[in-house]
Amino acid sequence: MPAAALLAADSEPESALEGEVARAGRRRKHKDKKEKKSKHRNKSKELKSQTEENGLSEDDLEPPKPKKKKKVKEKVNLEIEENSPESTAMSKSLSMSNGIVCSKAQSNSSEASSAEYDSDQEPVKQLTEEEKEGAFSNFSISKETTELLKARGVKYLFSVQAKTFQPIYDGKDVIAQARTGTGKTFSFAIPLIEKLQGNTLERTRGRTPKVLVLAPTRELAIQVARDFKDVTKKLTVACFYGGTPYRGQLEHIKNGIDILVGTPGRIKDLLQHGKLDFSNVKHVVLDEVDQILDMGFAEQVEEILAFAYKKDSEDNPQTLLFSATCPHWVYDVGKKYMKSKYEQIDLIGKKTQKTAVTVEHLAIKCHWSQRAAVIKDVIQVYSGSHGRTIIFCETKKDANELALNASIKQDAQSLHGDIPQKQREITLKGFRNGTFDVLVATNVAARGLDIPEVDLVIQSSPPKDVDSYIHRSGRTGRAGRTGICICFYQQKEEYQLRLVEQKAGITFKCVGVPTATDIIKASSKDAVRSLDSVSPSAIDYFKQLAKQLIEEKGAVEALAAALARISGATSIEQRSMLNSDAEQWQDSRRWQLSIATEFPELEKTQREAGRGFSNFRNERQGGGDRNKSNRFKNGGQKRSFHRAF
Repeated sequence: MPAAALLAADSEPESALEGEVARAGRRRKHKDKKEKKSKHRNKSKELKSQTEENGLSEDDLEPPKPKKKKKVKEKVNLEIEENSPESTAMSKSLSMSNGIVCSKAQSNSSEASSAEYDSDQEPVKQLTEEEKEGAFSNFSISKETTELLKARGVKYLFSVQAKTFQPIYDGKDVIAQARTGTGKTFSFAIPLIEKLQGNTLERTRGRTPKVLVLAPTRELAIQVARDFKDVTKKLTVACFYGGTPYRGQLEHIKNGIDILVGTPGRIKDLLQHGKLDFSNVKHVVLDEVDQILDMGFAEQVEEILAFAYKKDSEDNPQTLLFSATCPHWVYDVGKKYMKSKYEQIDLIGKKTQKTAVTVEHLAIKCHWSQRAAVIKDVIQVYSGSHGRTIIFCETKKDANELALNASIKQDAQSLHGDIPQKQREITLKGFRNGTFDVLVATNVAARGLDIPEVDLVIQSSPPKDVDSYIHRSGRTGRAGRTGICICFYQQKEEYQLRLVEQKAGITFKCVGVPTATDIIKASSKDAVRSLDSVSPSAIDYFKQLAKQLIEEKGAVEALAAALARISGATSIEQRSMLNSDAEQWQDSRRWQLSIATEFPELEKTQREAGRGFSNFRNERQGGGDRNKSNRFKNGGQKRSFHRAF
């Protein structure tokens, strides 16, 4: 600034200087205001001219959509600008230029659109009825437990958990029946944990259990104990079962236990030797009650409960019975231990389908001699190289033979009662972690095991016990996911298959063995998927060889051979869709074979054919005179084979 101007400014009174500054600010503000109006007017004219040029009507124009992830500061500034006189003038100008009235209607529209977005401007998911019913806020669940449940991936209580929480929390005896895979373990674990954590009693050393949970198998006991531990950090959970040393379990007893989970054999043993004290047990849970009260366990269970129950006493522990299958005799036996008033919660009821509704049930007719080879193809098509599969066998011998069969190329491990407990635990852990993808098991893995993302369950034959089929098929399609259960059967086992259909309330879809086309498609998908896992740095080492192969074989031939090798489909056998045999057909001049691409609907015709063939064979075995009389009775005509078959 020049010295003369500086002196003049200094010589002016302070009030005059302030007035001059204020007037300059108003002039600047007025100028900015005129520029904004002019700019907006020009923009409106441009918009109108563009509309006319493009042939769009005024109704075709839509208000701008809200932008995602706006900062809070920008929102505040936007609101201030909208409430200012300048924004009012702008809205009037827009209304005049476009003919769109954006007053109350537009504000309602903006409110509605903003309601669909949360603070981060992301769409709010509409809750289902089950999610609303099972919201944690509806129940007496502590903040600590809620956080632990969320860490386990549980965002709300499933239907069986929501319906049983309050009766169990209130101390009522409960018999609960729900489909497999619906979260029955958390149904009793969550309310019992909340009751115990709400109790202010000191956690003294050597305290005796308040909760006793009995499970029929070691694997299920381990699973239940893990579920308890995942949702409480204040209570001590112990798991006792056979096949393991006593030392660690005795150490648990000395330190004190709040929740004890175990199998009847080991717990009965510790009770009889005076190592366990059940005088303070307040809650008893029988998980998979139908199996644990079955003939093999009923006597042991009664001996165990005699340490905690008094005959005809209303002060007996709270009794909770849970299973997916509860025959009538279970209720009769359960009433011996339950109070006169108890809650019965049945989420299956008179519904015909007893299995999980998220499971698709398929049946494949296959002779036992072809079973292993066909199972290999079935796993490839329905589960792939990266999916998990459980194969159930009726005997331990069958499980061992199938797991070691060379036809099953996927890594497989067996699981049954003759395997040492430590190895069983290692096997289950490896299957959960994805170390191997195929588990061949007996019923030891059929109940209660929550193995995540089992894509396929295969039953090597229809089980004699329909309840076993329900529990086996329930290893897939858990917690809302979908799954497939395939049951293999032979001609002589068809009646057994129909019995499962009738009692389980399902309908099998009869499918043929996988065709060569099915196997190639599935193998190709796996091969392409495996290519995605190759790092770019590794690819560089193979580029020179790839160029050489392309020059020798051509790009398509070289890539096709590489995909076939990666997928393991270097040789494909075409199998008969009727008897599963590998087909070796050569066309002749008179006969040519065309391959069937899908399995026809033959199940009803086959059953009728079987009955007709049986009747015809019985008549043939009845003697020559009988055949003669039938022949003459039919007027000498030949027997109708159409009716017989």
